Amino acid sequence: MQYLDDLKTVIQINSYTKNKAGVDKVGAIFDTWLDELGFTLELHERGAIGDHHHYISKHTSGKKLLLLGHIDTVFPEGKFEAYSEDEEWVYGPGVCDMKGGNIVFVEALRELKKENIEIQNIDILLVSDEETGSDDSKHLSAKLAQNYDYCFVYEAAGKEMEVVTARKGVGTFFIDIEGKAAHAGNHYADGNDANLETSYKLQELVKLTDLAKGTTVNVGKMEGGIGANTISPHAHLTFELRYKTSDEKQRVLKEIENIVSHSYVDGVKSYLSGGIQRDVMQTSEESLKLIHSIETITGEKLPYEERGGVSDANIVSSCGVITLDGFGPFGDGDHTVDERALKSSFTSRIALSKKLFQHFIEKLDF
Repeated sequence: MQYLDDLKTVIQINSYTKNKAGVDKVGAIFDTWLDELGFTLELHERGAIGDHHHYISKHTSGKKLLLLGHIDTVFPEGKFEAYSEDEEWVYGPGVCDMKGGNIVFVEALRELKKENIEIQNIDILLVSDEETGSDDSKHLSAKLAQNYDYCFVYEAAGKEMEVVTARKGVGTFFIDIEGKAAHAGNHYADGNDANLETSYKLQELVKLTDLAKGTTVNVGKMEGGIGANTISPHAHLTFELRYKTSDEKQRVLKEIENIVSHSYVDGVKSYLSGGIQRDVMQTSEESLKLIHSIETITGEKLPYEERGGVSDANIVSSCGVITLDGFGPFGDGDHTVDERALKSSFTSRIALSKKLFQHFIEKLDF
């Protein structure tokens, strides 16, 4: 399993999103591997974060497939950088999220190369800031998505090796609340309490949650005031919205605007900022048809699931590209020091990807 040595190499390089040097070092290694496979690199250089890497194969007429991944991880230097393995598992930052997934498609492409199968109409995009919301790369991903018919995303597989057909949309919002300070003892009635306004808004925001529809609004952080003897002149709320359908997104966004514009405390004003980071990825007839085609190609069932978490699959799917996620190995403990990936799942996912790539190259469709 030479590919596990390759995985070890990139795992031992810290690629925390804000560590540009480390992220770029990992990117350079993938550049070398994919150059050997005949891909042409289109590098999208960035100053404060790692560069984004778009690898282009030979193009001919027919459908085009994009393989999508990210090379950044979540832990700063010195926090969690070790790689280890035992008989069943590999351990380390990114073994399943998602350097391990990137290794899957690289190895599948290598196996095609060994059989002298020329890779065509299959391109790759590796971005550098997925773990912090893809605030930069989402614009590039959306632009490039227009050139593709299908997208496979190599985030981790489900426990039963499911791929992913749907992910919730997510947005992060901020409300700045401005009141008026006053001495709490001598001039209580002269103040306009921003903290009190915040308490009303918090309750109204939480009421927007509808678990039956998969909609959650979570006020994760609140700040405000100066001290016990002063009416609060300012406060701040940070909250997140997750939703499963476009209808729910529209409903909640409208209600958020109403909550922000309405003052529960006289003399207090509120200002909303933030917005949707990644729109919803919904299971579609096209994605289910693609799963059926994959089952026909492989002669095996391909289980699938919906997830509450987001990935860059949300971005590409929102552009109308037929997208499936979860083509990476099975793992768990991602974003913790216990992250691991199952060795046997690499074997099965590499075999699956090779079959699908070979079919696509021959037919230029699924």
